Amino acid sequence: MALIALCVMVFLWQLSLGARAGNLAVYSFGLVPAVLFGHAELPEPLRVVPPWMSIITSMFMHGGFLHLAGNMLYLWIFGNNVEDSMGRGRFVVFYLLCGTAAALAQSFAAPTSEVPMVGASGAIGGVLGAYLVLHPRANVGVFFWFIIIVRVISVPAVLVLGFWFLGQILSGVTTPTSDDSGGVAFWAHVGGFVMGAALIPFFKRPEVRLLEPAHSRAFEVVPPGTRLRRGSVPEAGDRRRPFR
Repeated sequence: MALIALCVMVFLWQLSLGARAGNLAVYSFGLVPAVLFGHAELPEPLRVVPPWMSIITSMFMHGGFLHLAGNMLYLWIFGNNVEDSMGRGRFVVFYLLCGTAAALAQSFAAPTSEVPMVGASGAIGGVLGAYLVLHPRANVGVFFWFIIIVRVISVPAVLVLGFWFLGQILSGVTTPTSDDSGGVAFWAHVGGFVMGAALIPFFKRPEVRLLEPAHSRAFEVVPPGTRLRRGSVPEAGDRRRPFR
């Protein structure tokens, strides 16, 4: 919740700057691969933070409302169960490590790019990777809309997140990496996802199981009017519990 609130507050700050100053702020606090690797330098007025620190600051900035809303929706849905598995403090460290891996993955894909990269997508990709390892058979409510048929269907996380991950890889492979073009940072998503899946065995509490079985039936249609819970699995104990 604090991460979501921070991202929203930073975005409101970006909007308050106006269009021109907001764009300059993206260069100041966003991650510019060419600057990170020493291939270019920002103008003096834009050098607000050291290049290495932009890896962190870029995670809390977004390029638009839809960018922010999509990222925060994924964090809202999947983040609570991952946080439950390790506790609040470890979750913050885990989140930042995944975001760092994501930023570096995209930067190495285009090391001389002077286009700033912003967004929490890579860090949230790490949350998705961890969720898949923790709860592959958990069922996620998926909105289905076909002409006049509107339903919510329970789909196993391994399918939802597996297809998402494969889509990121295919998009990254088929999208030319140009040093001066913008767009979606697909390799950041991939890097964050892989890091999250790799780190979760070391960050979870000892009693938390990996590859947990399903808690509901797959491919069931959720009856209209049913109140949907944010998480798709029961909470893993008391969040205030100290680490072991």
